[in-house]
Amino acid sequence: MVTKPTQAPSNRKSTSGKTASDPLSALQVFDRLEVGPVKLESRRLTAPYRIFWDGNEDHTELIYSYEETVFDPSEPESQNLADMIAVQVALNYGLFCRSIVFHGTFDKIDRRFIQDMAENTAREIYVKKFIEPNPFLADTIKTLPAVKKQKYLTASLEFPELSMRKLKTKWQLWTADRHRHCILSSGGKDSLLSYGLINEIGREVHPIFVNESGRHWFTALNAYRYFRDNIPNTARVWVNSDRLFAWMLKHMPFIRKDFANVRSDEYPIRLWTVAVFLFGVLPLLRKRGIGRLLIGDEYDTSVHKTTHGIRHYDGLYDQSIYFDQVLSRYFMRKGWNISQFSVLRSLSELLIQKILVERYPDLQRQQTSCHAAHKEGERIHPCGRCEKCRRIVGMLKALGADPSQCGYSPSQIQSALERLPREGILQEAAGARHLHFMLAQKGLIDTGELPATAIAAHPEILKCRIDLKSSPINSIPSDLRKPLYRIFLKYADGAVLRSGRSWKKIDVLKDPAMGAPYPFEFDPVATDNWTNQALKPSGADGYLWGELTWRQARARIKKMDVALLPVGSVEQHGPHLPLDTDAFDADYLARRVAEACSDPKPLVLPPMPYGVSYHHADFTGTVSISNDTLAKMIYEIGMSVSRNGIRKLVIINGHGGNSPALNYAAQMINRDARIFVSTPARPVMWTSTKLWRRPTMCMPVKLKPAPAWRHALSWFRWIRPKSIFQNSPADIWILLPNAAYPGMLTPARFQRAA
Repeated sequence: MVTKPTQAPSNRKSTSGKTASDPLSALQVFDRLEVGPVKLESRRLTAPYRIFWDGNEDHTELIYSYEETVFDPSEPESQNLADMIAVQVALNYGLFCRSIVFHGTFDKIDRRFIQDMAENTAREIYVKKFIEPNPFLADTIKTLPAVKKQKYLTASLEFPELSMRKLKTKWQLWTADRHRHCILSSGGKDSLLSYGLINEIGREVHPIFVNESGRHWFTALNAYRYFRDNIPNTARVWVNSDRLFAWMLKHMPFIRKDFANVRSDEYPIRLWTVAVFLFGVLPLLRKRGIGRLLIGDEYDTSVHKTTHGIRHYDGLYDQSIYFDQVLSRYFMRKGWNISQFSVLRSLSELLIQKILVERYPDLQRQQTSCHAAHKEGERIHPCGRCEKCRRIVGMLKALGADPSQCGYSPSQIQSALERLPREGILQEAAGARHLHFMLAQKGLIDTGELPATAIAAHPEILKCRIDLKSSPINSIPSDLRKPLYRIFLKYADGAVLRSGRSWKKIDVLKDPAMGAPYPFEFDPVATDNWTNQALKPSGADGYLWGELTWRQARARIKKMDVALLPVGSVEQHGPHLPLDTDAFDADYLARRVAEACSDPKPLVLPPMPYGVSYHHADFTGTVSISNDTLAKMIYEIGMSVSRNGIRKLVIINGHGGNSPALNYAAQMINRDARIFVSTPARPVMWTSTKLWRRPTMCMPVKLKPAPAWRHALSWFRWIRPKSIFQNSPADIWILLPNAAYPGMLTPARFQRAA
């Protein structure tokens, strides 16, 4: 049930008086948006959305409904997944609220993802919806100036409930099969072609449609009915996100009251849309054990632009390769065991349409690339008047295909061709010029309505285009590459590689990258007790820096620009563990991390064994260096590896006393070498329990070993059992505060507890 507000929010000046200096404050019309808590059922989730402003309140609900059981309401993992599904719509409103409150179970990985995506979306919406022309804006806001800021998210993001620890969940991999592929499906050409390709090469395919409430579902309806009746594993998820988006628009004073009647090919505000659908299908992927999620996006959706000095993704972030990579990393960190990608990144929109028409005509007949489609009898038909219709008709006619096969009438076809040169199309510049060229060659458009520069042949548009940033060969899993490119090359005029501003012809099937590993899928890792010796691959394919020849190192760094630097210490670790425990830990973890990565693996530098251990000086065997010495050493190592070509340096710290020096060194390397440097918040052996935070915490209870010793002991029993001194003396040494030197520790002997 939705309550009626007493009055709509107004454009208010910020109480801090910053409206003049910060134009974004004029957009902050809500005091608070609250999402959740989610009510979970086996086939449904319901999330309250509440907005507050000027003492007023209104609320509605976001609903996802499934045709089969996908949730266990008593299971913490189901609750966490449902909470993450429910928040996606809210990420569109970080510009307009003073705070957004997320009620639910969110771990650190979730909170970081939500923060990052909210910040990115706020910038995209500011540029695309308020700096660039937007027909949905009221006159009062159309003159909003461009302001360059470090970040554009104005809402504080709040997570009042405890994290996932409250629910006692544990990290574990979803059971997933890489041969099972979900196609995020609609009536568009991209998802139709993605299905046709993956099905043809013999993989198990699950077309999953997201049924938006309202007329947007018309776009997918022809395809859904065809798939439901003919294609196994087809599924549908119903969601009322369209109603929620419209409900929010009604409360925004800078949006025209008649927004529903404005004819436009773009949404009024939202730009974080694909994730609303994508997260909605995840419960089905989990239940069905699906390991790969395909979205249909072509070459020109991975864009970086600058508008008034503001870098952005041209409103296409959630269709870009960067989105695929971020989501795949998020899924890996969560243990959800899903990789996300598009198999169409190297193809232009025109080439996609060509392959679909010529290879999969039955699928192409289900195409409805129009958001203003209407129903005639049992079929959905495109409007024939919008920009998308002009573009689709133009491409089909340029390819010699018949637009009537997907519902266009003769009058609509003629009208679209007449309006195309006059009203234009939204397509990459080279693609639009080449389309005009092809249509002009056939005499299908009036070239007099186009400037001469708008008509030009760009033969690369009908080639497979490999760009190392936006469409690298290894952006899809290795087992799919050759089967797919063999199909592509039957319709493309070869393949080309971007070289600066030009294209260089290549034999893509023989390109070395065809065998390069895909970085976003877990490789099986042995679970037995490996020793360091087992983690020492050598030769040209090795990843241990110190064991490579200089020629091998040069070849490896060309393939991999990430290096891991283990840093430890030589100091006491009780009567039962060796002095190099911290150095061993850091080195061992670095090797295991590298081993667990797919090829090419990050390089592991030789360990830095010495650290800042002056507080253990009373124990014989401790070798300590100063903070200045350690910081200088790490700084010079970082500068040296950057000159070799390393662009990302990950410092793996095994000793807490090193942290200040490592943090300082990392800042200086980043400043001077302009490379990414990461240092851990805690050393690798620390846990969330109370370990060594104050000297007095080392006081034993009933003379048991100190907690850190027990932790190290259990770790060493697994990885280094022979280094534990089993026959230690009957008495035990512990650390006590040194009265003469505050902050330092002194060993004291006690008899072992009985």
